[in-house]
Amino acid sequence: MKLLHLNPPGLPDWSATFSQVVVVEHEGLRHLYVSGQVGVNDSKTLVGDGGFEAQLDRAFCNLEIALEAGTGSWPDVVKLTVYVVNYAPAHASSIRRALTSRFPPGTLPALSLLGVAALADPMFVVEIEATAVVQVSESKG
Repeated sequence: MKLLHLNPPGLPDWSATFSQVVVVEHEGLRHLYVSGQVGVNDSKTLVGDGGFEAQLDRAFCNLEIALEAGTGSWPDVVKLTVYVVNYAPAHASSIRRALTSRFPPGTLPALSLLGVAALADPMFVVEIEATAVVQVSESKG
């Protein structure tokens, strides 16, 4: 088994606290564990107007950067967890739009959607983490 800890360029540098992506390679598979992504750019500046839509879009953009760093892409994502501060049912349509723009019908990943009181910084309103599995070679056995 091989472990690789990544903090790719294009994402905020939180490396003093955690790795953005941990890659586990084992028996021809690469498992990508992507830390929760929020609506900030690589200099940790909140994007757009700082509202839910802007943060959601940037969190998904950051997820894509993280996936690519681990040689993964949207079709490799098997599980997403979305944390929303003060979740209200109206948030669901924005989340659905973000998902269906990235995953074709019938290929949506498993999803947990959680309403939370707060995230790591009071300015964050949404955070998304992902697990992906990439086949790198034929497994022997």
